[in-house]
Amino acid sequence: METRASAKRKANAASVVIVEKQHPKRQRVVLAELPNLPNLTVPQTQNPLKEKLQCRKNSNAKKPSLTNNTPLPPQIHQSYVSDIHDYLRAMERKRRPTIDYIEKVQKIVTPVMRAILVDWLVEVAEEYKLLPDTLHLSVSYIDRFLSLNPVTKSRLQLLGVSAMLIAGKYEEMDPPGVDEFCSITDNTYDKAEVVKMESDILRSLNFEMGNPTVNTFLRRYADVASDNQKTLNLQIELLGSYLAELSLLDYDCLRFLPSVVAASAIFLARFIIFPEEHPWTSSLSECSGYKPAELKECVLILHDLYLLRKAATFKAVREKYKQPKFKCVANLPSSPYVPNCYFEDQ
Repeated sequence: METRASAKRKANAASVVIVEKQHPKRQRVVLAELPNLPNLTVPQTQNPLKEKLQCRKNSNAKKPSLTNNTPLPPQIHQSYVSDIHDYLRAMERKRRPTIDYIEKVQKIVTPVMRAILVDWLVEVAEEYKLLPDTLHLSVSYIDRFLSLNPVTKSRLQLLGVSAMLIAGKYEEMDPPGVDEFCSITDNTYDKAEVVKMESDILRSLNFEMGNPTVNTFLRRYADVASDNQKTLNLQIELLGSYLAELSLLDYDCLRFLPSVVAASAIFLARFIIFPEEHPWTSSLSECSGYKPAELKECVLILHDLYLLRKAATFKAVREKYKQPKFKCVANLPSSPYVPNCYFEDQ
C-alpha cells in the first residue's frame, strides 16, 4: 500500500511545473580572456547588478581594469613559447608508438588495414565536426595500443571508435557519447564492448593520454611561415593541415617524430604555393631546429602522398580538403619533383 508521505510527495510533484533551462552552445574560451575573479561569495556590501546599471548610465565611467589580462611583454612571451616548444620536443619522444609494431607485434593487422581504419575515422571526425587535434590524438592512441597488443580484424574498428571516444573527451567541449559511436558502426558493437575497449586502452597506455601530435607543432611552424599576404598564409596553414592528415594514412610516417612531419608539411606546402622560392627560411630553421636535409625523406613521402603515388585509394582526407571551407587546397597543382637544391643549407 501507498504511504501518506508517498502520496503527499506525488501530489506536490504533480503541482510543480518543471521548466527546462536552455543552455547556450558552449564555446572554447582563450585562457587569457578569462577574468581573474576570486571564486568566493560576493560580500553583502557589494551589489554587482547595481554597479553594472550605474556603469551603463554613466558612459564616461571608467571601466575596471584586470591587470592579469594585460598582454605579456614580447620578450617574455617569446621565452615562454621557446620553453614550451622545448618541452613538447622532449615529450614527443616519450609517448610514441613503436615504429615497426606491425612486423613485431601484430599477427593480422597490416598497413593497408590500418590505413582503411584511419580513412574511416577521418569521415567520422567530419560527421561529428571534431577538432583536428581529436583526430590526430585518436590515431596516436591506436598506434600506441597496437604497439603493445595484438588485435584481430573484427576488433580493429572497435579500437578505432574507442580511441576516438577517449580523444573526444580529452579535446572536445561537447564530445559524442558512447551511443553515437555505437551508431556510427551500424551497432556492430554494443555499448558494453566500447566501454570495455575504452578501459583496455586507458590501462594499456597507463592513462598517459596527453602527447604532442603533428598538429601540435604544425600551428607553431605555420605561424613562423606566415608573411604579410593573409590569403596565402591561410593557404599554407590549410595545405599543411592537409599534408599532416595524409601522413596519418601512411604507416611509414611513424618512424618520423611528429615535429619532423609538421616541419616537412610546412616545407612542402611552401614549395607547392611558391615553387620558385626556397621553402625553408632561416626563421623556420631556427624555430623548428631542423635543417632542410633532415626533412628530405619525410618531405618526399608527403609529396608522393599528395601526388597520389601512395595511398591513392583512400579518399576521405582528399575529399575533405577539396571543400571550399578548406580553400580547395587538395586541388592545388604541384611540380612532380622537389629540386635537390632545396634540401641544401642556404
